[in-house]
Amino acid sequence: MEVILLERVEKLGNLGEVVSVKPGYARNYLLPSGKALRSSKANMARFEAERAGIEKLNAEKRDEAKGRAESMDGHRFVVIRQAADSGALYGSVSTRDVVDALVADGFKVDRSQIELENPIKELGLHEIRVILHPEVDVTVTANVARSEDEAELQAQGKSIAELRAEEEAAEAAEFDVRSLFDEDADIREEILKDDAPADDEKSDDDDDESGDSADRRAKKDLRDIGDEEYADADD
Repeated sequence: MEVILLERVEKLGNLGEVVSVKPGYARNYLLPSGKALRSSKANMARFEAERAGIEKLNAEKRDEAKGRAESMDGHRFVVIRQAADSGALYGSVSTRDVVDALVADGFKVDRSQIELENPIKELGLHEIRVILHPEVDVTVTANVARSEDEAELQAQGKSIAELRAEEEAAEAAEFDVRSLFDEDADIREEILKDDAPADDEKSDDDDDESGDSADRRAKKDLRDIGDEEYADADD
């Protein structure tokens, strides 16, 4: 089926060209969206009569799109999603999510302008093409993360694998510190065990000294008794 293009259509042709397309593509997209006319002598005559006005309108829309592109091109936005440690999302980021994020940031776009072949299903930075006009497009980046902090780290160029490696290194370092304290505790316990016999020996020495003192006191008491008995005899 042949149609007359009323604007540039990517991978198909430019304004005013007559191109051959599949009937379904023409009926379901090109004709109802106003991007083309069915090719016929009457429509060709109509197009030529209105060509100047069509080209002028197209130029105005192109200039307006270029103005919007200046602020949008290279824009980054954050999308928070739950995900596994491997980076796989519990769900996805769809075209609607992209539109909602851009609109929230003050940009005027609709779903038909977002070029996203498949929903995003992994954490990380994802470049997305936005077609503002058949002759003007920009690239924006979706920073898909589990938290604002993670998004900031990703924006600095760190991948999920690197972030995971840092977390594992931190956990390993914490384990090493705990092991060091546990080792110190074991050493202190061994020292206390080594000191225990010395305490026992000291206790034995103290017992010996106490025993010697008791013997000396007993002998003195016997002498005193003997002296008393001797004194009584004299009396």
